[in-house]
Parts: sequence; structure tokens; C-alpha cells
Amino acid sequence: MRAVRIHGYGDAENLVVEDVTEPRAGSGEIRIAVTAASVNRIDAKILRGSMAGGEHLAEPTGLGFDAAGVVDEIGAGVTGVEVGDDVFGLGRQTQAEYAVLTSWTAKPASVDWAVAGAAGTVAETAIRVLDLLGIGTGSTVLVDGASGGVGSVTVQIATARGATVVATASAANQDYLREIGAIPVVYGDGMPKRVRDSGMGALDGVVDVAGKTSIEHLTGLVDDPAQVVSIANFGAEEAGARVTTGGEGDPFAALAEAARMLERSELVIKVQTFDLGRVQEAYEIIETGHTRGKLVLLP
Repeated sequence: MRAVRIHGYGDAENLVVEDVTEPRAGSGEIRIAVTAASVNRIDAKILRGSMAGGEHLAEPTGLGFDAAGVVDEIGAGVTGVEVGDDVFGLGRQTQAEYAVLTSWTAKPASVDWAVAGAAGTVAETAIRVLDLLGIGTGSTVLVDGASGGVGSVTVQIATARGATVVATASAANQDYLREIGAIPVVYGDGMPKRVRDSGMGALDGVVDVAGKTSIEHLTGLVDDPAQVVSIANFGAEEAGARVTTGGEGDPFAALAEAARMLERSELVIKVQTFDLGRVQEAYEIIETGHTRGKLVLLP
């Protein structure tokens, strides 16, 4: 099968599409024939070696953590899904023609394949962070860095839960933030004052998506630093904030919630699609840090 791979860390030129052995579904897993797989910021960090602790890549590896497709192999102990089912979810090395998923949910028939392929990581992350903060009806939350994949989905899910959302992005993306239900604020120098001047009063939580704003500025917007949860600033705990990289919550439940929202059009994910041969272009775009919505590969 064809798969996106790297043989060493670096920039987008290090990405290759090559033939590799098909993966097999292990216990508690399923394998899918991939129809769509997204490119996430974490993939770009892995490509750059930012997650490697200074070590060289020991052996060639694939990329990708989420995908949509048709089930074609079921591992031991798996129930509730059959070969031929349409699903989307989370897995490993998903930017390929076949991939193994470790958590999944049924894809609603009305949901486009590219949108389903884009949903897994961003929806699970958004739901996990909002649950950690206890965001629901009557809450007020700030999403810092809200125009990209995780940020825009976090805004929409928080809004659907009945929360008031203040969201930051560049000046060019302010109308987009309004479109998805947020009160927009321009990020950058002076952002905390602009949030205070928005008239929203006390914040119940802050979601740090991009890791670009000083954590002290974000914790200064809430009564307790633990009301700030970051997915991008791994040093945020030093200021009393919380960091989440996964492991909390139930990914199966989060994916099922996302599927219901997608089916009801309560969650809309903008996508830009690329075939595997254009994978370098997709990674170059995501590395700019100014994407709107999600980038999706179509094997």
C-alpha cells in the first residue's frame, strides 16, 4: 500500500509517499481502507523532530493520527462494528491507503468523507478540554487561537453546549469567528485587555490552542490558574495551568458526540483536500500556523 513516510526529521521535503506493508488490526482495534485522513499540527511537529527530545529518527515511520474509511479487518475482542461499515476515528500512521484505528464511531451517511476524516483528532481534543474545564450551559470561555482546526471545533462545541465563547484569531479571521458563534478578539499584543474590554465579565475557563500567548497573560484572565488548559504550551504547568496531551476522558464517547453534531450540522468543519502526491504542499500550509479549518489527504 502507499503511505506517507519520513526517513529523517526536517521540513516538508522530507516527506515521501512509498509502498509499505499493510498494517494489521490487533486486539481491540480495527483496520480501515482509508478514504480521508487529516493533517494535524502534531504531525508537523513530529516531522520537524520537535517531539523527539533531540534524538535522531531511529527508523522510517508513517504519520497521521485520524482517518475515515471502510472497515475491512476487525481485531480480537471488538464488537459493535462489522466489515464494510463506514467509520471515522483515531489511530496511528493513518496517512496511508490502509490504517489501524484504536477508537472510532460510525460515520453518518450525510457527512462527507473529507469532513469525517478531518473530525477525529480535533473533536476528541476539543471535547476533552471542554470537559476538563466543565464548560456547559451558562459558562463563559476564551478560546485562544480559534480559527484553526482544534480552535474552530472547540468554539462550535462549546457554543452548542450553551456556553458564551470569546475567541481570538488574526484580524483577517474575525468574521469567521462570528460565523461559528464566537465573540471575536484580535490576538497578539494587548489581547488580554481586549478580552477584558469585550464586556464578558469573569471567564470560567481558557483554552490555549496555539501556545503563542504568554501563559501568565492567560492565567491573569481567570481567578484560578487551573482554569486554563493548554494543548500546545507544555511548560504551562509551571504557572499553575493544566496541560493535556490525551489520555483523559473516553475517546469513543467523544467521537460519537462529534458524529451526532456533524449529522445535525451543529458542527461544521471547513476542509481543504489534497491527494497523497500533494502531501508536501499540505504540510507547508499547516506549518504557516494560519490555516482555517482542516487539511485532508485523500489516498
